[in-house]
Amino acid sequence: MKPPWHLWLIGLLSLLWNAGGAFDYLMMKTGNAAYLAQLTAAQRAFYEGYPLWVNIAWGLGVWGAVLGSLLLLLRSRLAIHAFALSLLGMAGNFAWGFVISPTPMTALMADAGAVPLLFTVAIVVIAVLLLVYAIRMTQKGHLR
Repeated sequence: MKPPWHLWLIGLLSLLWNAGGAFDYLMMKTGNAAYLAQLTAAQRAFYEGYPLWVNIAWGLGVWGAVLGSLLLLLRSRLAIHAFALSLLGMAGNFAWGFVISPTPMTALMADAGAVPLLFTVAIVVIAVLLLVYAIRMTQKGHLR
């Protein structure tokens, strides 16, 4: 069955979107000085203080999303599992950042206005929509 044109568009756009998250992850994990210079001392301390399980969750969130996008482009139904894994990782990361952490992310974002919080919401909404899209494309027989 020939896949619809939007499968390629959504796959490519999602890969570009998720590559942004992968870039952020790599810059943070490699300690890129120029990238880290954008953060306040409190923000750097927050990220450097991640417990191991949060680092794992963050990695699952980022790399699960990248893998999901690649699998979408490869027309594999395994994209569903990758996007679901990504959402699970995000849930852990955001649970730490907004609920469990001694310094919630909302406090670290307070000076920046609503943009960082809205961007975080957009990340979750897009991840959910990509999972739903992969499920629907599988149901229609476009992902094998």
